[in-house]
Amino acid sequence: MTPTMIIPVLVTTDLPPDADLAAFGRQIADAVAVLPAPGGASFAGRLDGRVFWLEAPLVAPAEPGSSASTAEELRFAAVLGMLAVDAPEPVARQVLTAARAAVAAAVAAAYGDLGSPPAVLAIRAEDVRERTPRTALPAVTTPTMQPA
Repeated sequence: MTPTMIIPVLVTTDLPPDADLAAFGRQIADAVAVLPAPGGASFAGRLDGRVFWLEAPLVAPAEPGSSASTAEELRFAAVLGMLAVDAPEPVARQVLTAARAAVAAAVAAAYGDLGSPPAVLAIRAEDVRERTPRTALPAVTTPTMQPA
């Protein structure tokens, strides 16, 4: 049996204000289903997390004289969860590097260039439990995304 490493993670990025938050969560969770490992192998990954906006939606119109309208401003979204990876002797740093690349590619494919790449950070498990809002939506890797 292959050992499993569990890494508590925070994924943050800017999104268009009209982005579907649930779809974003699924994109992130499915992006980490297969992560490349050194030597051409891959890690099977599973994210069990929750997705939410980090700030309230903008309801006021843009200030007079500003060039950006409310519809053009980006919103900050986050996913908090546990990334489980099956691999012989997995190394957390390698897993996080692979997850960053996979998440950045998924966000770019879905939303284009948003100005800065998403952040994928290892955090404390307590932070996942304590800081995930009750209103957050599920962000869980689709079982069909798992490698055979």
